Amino acid sequence: MSAISPDPQPVIDGRGGTILGPRNVPIELENPDVLISPTTDAGTVPNLKWPFALSHNRVLSGGWARETTTRELAISTEIAGVNMRLTPGGIRELHWHKEAEWAYVIAGSCRISILDEEGRLFIDDVSVGDLWYFPAGLPHSIQALADGVEFLLVFDSGDFSENETFLITDWFNHTPREVLAKNFGVAESAFDNLPTDIGHTRYMFAGEVPPALADDAPGPPATQPPQSFTWHMHAQEPTKTPGGQMRVTDSRNFTVSERIAAALIEIEPGGVRELHWHPNADEWQYYLKGQGRMTVFASGGKSRTFDYQAGDVGAVPFAMGHYIENTGDETLVFLEMFRSDHFADVSLAQWMGVLPPELVKAHLNLDDDVIAGLPRTKPGMVA
Repeated sequence: MSAISPDPQPVIDGRGGTILGPRNVPIELENPDVLISPTTDAGTVPNLKWPFALSHNRVLSGGWARETTTRELAISTEIAGVNMRLTPGGIRELHWHKEAEWAYVIAGSCRISILDEEGRLFIDDVSVGDLWYFPAGLPHSIQALADGVEFLLVFDSGDFSENETFLITDWFNHTPREVLAKNFGVAESAFDNLPTDIGHTRYMFAGEVPPALADDAPGPPATQPPQSFTWHMHAQEPTKTPGGQMRVTDSRNFTVSERIAAALIEIEPGGVRELHWHPNADEWQYYLKGQGRMTVFASGGKSRTFDYQAGDVGAVPFAMGHYIENTGDETLVFLEMFRSDHFADVSLAQWMGVLPPELVKAHLNLDDDVIAGLPRTKPGMVA
């Protein structure tokens, strides 16, 4: 569509026709390239977009949580995501799970802790732009500080669900009292006041804002693990290119993150994340700011275009070519995430630029000056 209309219709260049039946205009306005797909789109490509706004939201005394799994976005088999909010002092119940957890703080701040298999406790405060990573199977906690917190959680399985975690109160309530008494060396009566609303309000509940970190950290003989489970992504020096910039965080700099790699991408208005693909994993995207569009080339003459806004999830299956274009008037900011220990991408322009010129010309009939101007390094973003 050449211009945004308050009454969008699938009519363009003598093709299509007006909608006569029921419709949802707000959704049509957010998805112009679905209502009228570009003529370059072809074939059948599965849905590659899901807005968190349509995910079930679990609202409790300490905040809320909504997730995007294969239930919501069937194509995303490698990664699932959770958008979570904790009010000041709000606690995500002590728990662990079978999947690795990677997190990005969107707003506010919180205190996290994790215990490793050697009994060493790591505890730290994180704020906007910070990450944490919890390996599978290790117990951890999250508690909001005075300003509350909102964050994105990413797990290395598309079938993961936050509603199926190992909760501490759940375990206590499913263990005979006499066994609890033996285990902890106390009387059975010590467990008379265990919360009975397991799986409901204790999953996320209101709490008091914790004291300063120095006063909350454990004393001797507790020791810190040798590696950090948090990382300041925004403190990284970005790779800047005409059209935008990017920060890559994976096990090469955030060494503990062995199952999730990520890039924070910023594209200026009119700019494009260049045509590329990822040779090592599916891509899972979370849009933080702005609006954009992406066409995914699925091989076999198939491609499909989607429009994205802040709060949306995007997906690109393994090795499929794509670009992301900023279609708004503000910087487009989003995360690219992968179930891998390292970030990897292949640039179409660079590939063409390093090939013998006559080979490129034989394929595409490009002029010599066009081929001569192809980059020999990755553009990343283009203005």
